[in-house]
Amino acid sequence: MTTVTPRANSELVAVAWLGSAAGIDPGQVATTLPSDASTWADDGFLQVTPGIGGSMQLHYALREPVVQVEAYAVNVNSGKPPWGKAASLMEAVVAATYDEAGMQRTLTLRPGFPQARVLTAHLLTEPRRMPDDAASYARYVTDLALHWIEL
Repeated sequence: MTTVTPRANSELVAVAWLGSAAGIDPGQVATTLPSDASTWADDGFLQVTPGIGGSMQLHYALREPVVQVEAYAVNVNSGKPPWGKAASLMEAVVAATYDEAGMQRTLTLRPGFPQARVLTAHLLTEPRRMPDDAASYARYVTDLALHWIEL
């Protein structure tokens, strides 16, 4: 029986890159929104959905995915969505795409996986407000293009 070697993937890279950006805590980013809103109510949460689009280079190992990023905020004691908190969290994502010092750095992924490096990152869409959430969450959505390599 052969053992499959863990490899970096766009989901892991996007979560690690966002979690290493200024103003964003690594615990604020994942592919699944935590069910207990009280655990992220203070600072908000970023959910990453891979597979929105993108491509891979034919002759060398450069990945160019597009991932969806959703910034969530909630008032656990009120039904009023905290739009300002969600907007501020999304603006931290926007700022990260302009932070040249934040590019080209080595990212540590989950244990057992190789490291990766994001070469560039940019938004493909202006962050947009998503009203009428049944849970009264404030939510902004954007599409993020990453260019990364496995190390």
